[in-house]
Amino acid sequence: MFGNDWDEVLKEETHKPYFEELRYALAREYKQYTVYPPKDKLFSALKLTPYSKTRVVILGQDPYHGAGQAHGLSFSVEPGVRIPPSLRNIYTELHNDLGVPVPNHGSLLHWAEEGVLMLNAVLTVREGQPNSHKGLGWETFTDAIMEKLNERTEPMVFILWGSHAQLKGASIDRSRHKVIQSPHPSPFSAHRGFLGSHPFSQANSYLESHGLTGIDWSIPNV
Repeated sequence: MFGNDWDEVLKEETHKPYFEELRYALAREYKQYTVYPPKDKLFSALKLTPYSKTRVVILGQDPYHGAGQAHGLSFSVEPGVRIPPSLRNIYTELHNDLGVPVPNHGSLLHWAEEGVLMLNAVLTVREGQPNSHKGLGWETFTDAIMEKLNERTEPMVFILWGSHAQLKGASIDRSRHKVIQSPHPSPFSAHRGFLGSHPFSQANSYLESHGLTGIDWSIPNV
């Protein structure tokens, strides 16, 4: 299903009755409505960032609901798609935090390959209807993913932007992992403490202090 060690880690989960129901519900949704991301990009986050390679988790809420935007990684859009306001603020903070240049596109694929799991709490959405797939069953599935990551003995960093992500990450064992929290990077809240929070340097300091390699946060231009 995912093509890496997530298959084994989530094997039990994907055989539970709720997950079967979720699959049927999704099949209906994709048939009747325009749903994002496209089916083949649905599990991009898990396919691109294996369980054993995950070093940082960035938790989003639900996918972008505009045409051509969502491709399975939270906050990321395909190259050629206009950079959304939240991501623009993330880039501003990245530049101010680490001095890296702002890339000319919105794809965070490089981060995924670096071991940053960019997970949304809900993995699908109807076109133009934010939160339309809330309660479909995704939350149970992504809670299980968070739980499996939390169980790992190797220290990791969880970046939780906004109250929704912070609620979902409330049970993370902070004696084992680092939790970085701030307001959401959206234009409505970024100035309330997201900008100036230095999440990227904080994450690397923590990883390096535990003898692990930091993330290369700089995103190459296309």
